[in-house]
Amino acid sequence: MAIRQSVLGLSRDPRQLGLVRRAYRRFQSWRDDRGYQWFAQIHGFPLAMWCHHGTELFLPWHRAFLYYFELGLQSRLGPRLTVREPEVPAYADVGVPWWDWASDESHRDGLPMAFLQPMADGEPNPLHASRIAYAGDAETFSTGVWSNGLVASVRDRVPGAISDNAPPRTVRDTDEPVELPRQHTLDNLVLTRTTFEEFSNSLEAVHDDVHAWVGGSMSIVPTAAFDPVFWSHHAMIDRVWAMWQSSGVGEDPPAALLDTVLAPFPLTVRDTLRIRRLGYDYAVQASG
Repeated sequence: MAIRQSVLGLSRDPRQLGLVRRAYRRFQSWRDDRGYQWFAQIHGFPLAMWCHHGTELFLPWHRAFLYYFELGLQSRLGPRLTVREPEVPAYADVGVPWWDWASDESHRDGLPMAFLQPMADGEPNPLHASRIAYAGDAETFSTGVWSNGLVASVRDRVPGAISDNAPPRTVRDTDEPVELPRQHTLDNLVLTRTTFEEFSNSLEAVHDDVHAWVGGSMSIVPTAAFDPVFWSHHAMIDRVWAMWQSSGVGEDPPAALLDTVLAPFPLTVRDTLRIRRLGYDYAVQASG
């Protein structure tokens, strides 16, 4: 079972952080529908956006999204969203780390150092940025490739969403750390909600604030998932949902939604409701 740990906790354990980075680096190297680029473009360009925002499918869809992304990270993902035995046993239980933006450390430092270092272990840090596959790329990708016109259009219409150099890469433009959402917001305005609709809407509003705080690629839907911090942000969102589910206050989504298929993933809303059945859990976060 994958145990998703906090990025802050991983930062205190160079061995584990190195393992996560190697798994991300390998995942980013894949050129087909098992790779990082394919997952990133599901959320936006160049194909139709599959993601759900502003509806009661927001949390289940992103849980399914994160689940299959994690299978890819673990080298468990086969073609067309099938599951196989891990190709690299060392990565079999790697979990997507969550970024606790409500922590004291985040309110002091902003993004954790794990995301800020351009280089790590003598190689480009895969948590720092991701390139965006495009038609002029020297390397061949079989899916998720932006046209040159799309790259130019994004640069023209949303300056600062991607880098100006080739190949295009993710960028950030963070605000001051004190402007991140606080724990008391989660405790008092999110985790106290008693209906799924209220909870989902409240948590999504906080989620939006963090996207805006990171800025750059994270500030718009089409480019957000290319930024490696996206996945740790959404792991935090998923963790908060899991906390609410186990709190005694949480309830399931409306019954009418439970058999809704979370396309393009072969999961229904009902399938996403118990994280241990999906094969992962969240570590208890150490303080300090």
